[in-house]
Amino acid sequence: MRTPPVRRTAEANVNVADTTLYDHARNQLSALCRVAGFAPGEVPEALLAHLLGSVAAQRLSDKPRYLSDVADDGSPVEFSLAFDDSGEQAVRILGETYAENPGLASNAAAGLRVFRELARSLGCPLDRLEAVRDLFLPAEPEGLFSLWYSLILRPGGRPKLKVYLNPAARGEDRDRELVREGLRRLGLADAYETVEAHALRRGERDRFSFFALDLDESPLSRVKLYVSHDSATAADAEHAAAAVSSVDSLQVRRFCHAIGGTEGPFAGRPLVSSYSFVEADPGVPGNYSLYLPVRDYVPDDSVARERVLDHLRDSDLDHTKLDSALRAMSARPLDEGVGLIAHVSLRLGDFGTGMTVYLSSEAYEVTAPRGVTSGRAASQKPRGAA
Repeated sequence: MRTPPVRRTAEANVNVADTTLYDHARNQLSALCRVAGFAPGEVPEALLAHLLGSVAAQRLSDKPRYLSDVADDGSPVEFSLAFDDSGEQAVRILGETYAENPGLASNAAAGLRVFRELARSLGCPLDRLEAVRDLFLPAEPEGLFSLWYSLILRPGGRPKLKVYLNPAARGEDRDRELVREGLRRLGLADAYETVEAHALRRGERDRFSFFALDLDESPLSRVKLYVSHDSATAADAEHAAAAVSSVDSLQVRRFCHAIGGTEGPFAGRPLVSSYSFVEADPGVPGNYSLYLPVRDYVPDDSVARERVLDHLRDSDLDHTKLDSALRAMSARPLDEGVGLIAHVSLRLGDFGTGMTVYLSSEAYEVTAPRGVTSGRAASQKPRGAA
């Protein structure tokens, strides 16, 4: 469950009463894109407003009509900055589109309308989404969410869209059934056995979190499966990563220790594995990613920053952009809250390697700093990943 936030701070010199969610998120997106090297005019601000839907004009001073599970404070948008081993960065937006009367079913319908509009303007094929829509978007969905989007932005490139579906939409006891059938419909039936052997070994402690689809026509357009590992250790993550033969398991262990401060068990929010499958090689994942919810394992964001910065340096990734990215998101002192750096992921495999840092918009609240705890209730989600 979401941990209740305790207070809100806004950017310096901003009148919160007059700031809308869109204004807040747009300013963060623009600043983050500048950090990543986008040229003036490249930032798709209008697209952000479109994706936010009816909540875009909501003032931050007003009580939210609906609390999304995208972020701890209930805001429906989160950002991330990907550090590739090539030295490039990508900006990603994770969010939920709101209906006029928000709820699981109505938000899913609103999101589908937006995807269909974007399919025309961005050239996003929806055939794979349509193939599994009836599985994951029932008339009366269950769970924490129905439909989320991810917008992936690279300097000079065309925006790419990704959709996240909920394997627990028909109940937590049917998640594996839905994922297996979804893979079969998409011509990836063998992928299920691979994931089952490596990531679903511990009964109810391993559960599917997301069934995600790239909405593009690239030969590397992915189907991504996410598995949450409750109270897992670095050794459990290493076993999950072994599904990709090119992955060095020591990198997984070092990542857990560097970012999480331990090799486990991670008894707060769970570690999350993800696997990327493409039709050209349907049974073998091309990439493995591990997501670590660092905010559960640090007292405040200043400690999270130090851990991320050190690991970027140790991994020979461009660490010089991290502080600029944090300033793009918030002017508050890092030791005055926890969760601005929500989680960190490690990407390994043939489709590219690197790290991604996920940044909360903190539009509604900032969670107060605290001592490190290990017994907090686990969240279903990894907060998404491109």
